[in-house]
Amino acid sequence: MRDNDPVTSATRQPEPPASDQLTTSLASGGAAIVPPRLIATDLDGTLLRDDRTVSPRTVAALAAAEKAGIEVFFVTGRPARWMDVVSDHVHGHGLAICGNGAAVVDLHGGPGAHRFVKVRDLARETALDAVRLVRDAAPGTVYAVEQTYGFYQEPDYPELHMEAPDALAPAEELLAPGGAAAGQPILKILAYHPTLDPDGFLTAARLAVGERVAITRSSPSALLEISGPGVSKASTLALCCAERGISHEEVVAFGDMPNDVEMLTWAGRSYAMGNAHPDAVAAASGRTDGNNEDGVAAVIERLLEERA
Repeated sequence: MRDNDPVTSATRQPEPPASDQLTTSLASGGAAIVPPRLIATDLDGTLLRDDRTVSPRTVAALAAAEKAGIEVFFVTGRPARWMDVVSDHVHGHGLAICGNGAAVVDLHGGPGAHRFVKVRDLARETALDAVRLVRDAAPGTVYAVEQTYGFYQEPDYPELHMEAPDALAPAEELLAPGGAAAGQPILKILAYHPTLDPDGFLTAARLAVGERVAITRSSPSALLEISGPGVSKASTLALCCAERGISHEEVVAFGDMPNDVEMLTWAGRSYAMGNAHPDAVAAASGRTDGNNEDGVAAVIERLLEERA
């Protein structure tokens, strides 16, 4: 599938937070706001509290939004192989855009019954090129490979994830034709550096690869996420919305990290969490409370009040 990606990385100036930490474009006396038809929310650092739970208030707010006819999409950097865990967190809601836009998974049916609705994979040759270029730009970089179901890593890649890898080998071997990772589509490559500043590593990697791939980060450590060119949370969300006849003005988005920037920029209304990275704050049109203070629920409750 060929993508016409309308998303840019341009940022906008958010409104200053109000005393209750919740802002919207109505607060400045702007034009009438289009009623929302879809809520798109990140998970970690956004919808989930730091203990990885979803509060009863947030569960109630999501259920109220769906009852009011507003679709809810979970848009996460988490891989497709963790969707059983995500399903537990989101209490049976429907669709998740995972892997920073690399796949759309239908969560209906519960753990073990999920199915892929859309896959936007990273070509092996492109992945190998990116691995070489980033390693040249930042010697000491180590890699892991995320697939639709498999997970592979280099021997020196740290234990950052939930489970043991399916195999250990250099990335060049994993990605080679006939290698251990040859059986399934590649969703993204993870690149870790043990000593570099996370934002500095991101800048160096983006300069090294140009537009060959999309590179972002969502971790507080120097862990980068490499996807196919044009693949992001925003571009996949835009595709899903187009299939439903939903315009970007009808989308309300929430996020906290650099991998949310394009989505926050694209959505008609967007909110950076109180705990958000400065890049997410600059991209969003408003701010809300932090993830531990149910910032997503606070906005949804206000949105539903506007519709009343």
